[in-house]
Amino acid sequence: MRILVLGDVVGRPGRKFLSAHLKTFIENKNVSFCIANGENSAGGAGITAKTAIELKDAGVNAITLGDHVWDQKNFENEIDELNFVCRPANLPNSNPGRDYLICEINGSKVGVFTVLGRSFMGPKVDCPFATADKLVNQLETQVDQIICEIHAETTSEKESIGWFLDGRVSLVFGTHTHVPTSDGRILLKGTAYQTDLGMTGPRESVLGREIDACVGRFLDGMPRKCPVAEGDVGMQGCLLDLSDENPRSALSIESVDYRAKTTTGY
Repeated sequence: MRILVLGDVVGRPGRKFLSAHLKTFIENKNVSFCIANGENSAGGAGITAKTAIELKDAGVNAITLGDHVWDQKNFENEIDELNFVCRPANLPNSNPGRDYLICEINGSKVGVFTVLGRSFMGPKVDCPFATADKLVNQLETQVDQIICEIHAETTSEKESIGWFLDGRVSLVFGTHTHVPTSDGRILLKGTAYQTDLGMTGPRESVLGREIDACVGRFLDGMPRKCPVAEGDVGMQGCLLDLSDENPRSALSIESVDYRAKTTTGY
């Protein structure tokens, strides 16, 4: 099985890029299953039912979220109707939404979940290690593959959870920083790992936002809005190949950095 995982989808540029290019990429690369972090897909902060459905229609099978999960008004009343979306699993139990997904693809069952890191992150959440451990124990008899996302700020926290789950899950990948790392590899017990997948959004930007506005905040310290940038848009993530005989042990992990520059940016 080949799985495509995409970094944070940023605003309208990211959504429109996927609508225009994702299905062709999936076909050309023989992808069986696609996961994307959608927490920045609505205006660059948060997600709505409409943008989630747009990503699904573009070719995304499973959508994960992060610390911006509730940024968009009323999404807490929409998430339960979206059976292809999961919120961070270590949010308080009172939060609506699913804390994991089980997706059936070509006869295989794939378990997907995400946890929020706690280092330099805003939301007060349960321990990501304990939550991941609990979910892996819960899922391992129900699914063939398990994919864990760690949505976190620090490299050390992401790497630590990668080693913590090595041999128990098929892939641990990081998101949140919008900057891809070049450390994709297979760990000692067979789990594929990458610290951060980057983003699906405008390249000529600061983390997907307009350059001048972001630079200005550092120059004068004054508060200002940083709108989502336009222009040259691309898709970042990873391709994961798994063995049918041993689906918890990865065959390979390959970084994805795909762009299709046009006059519209999509």
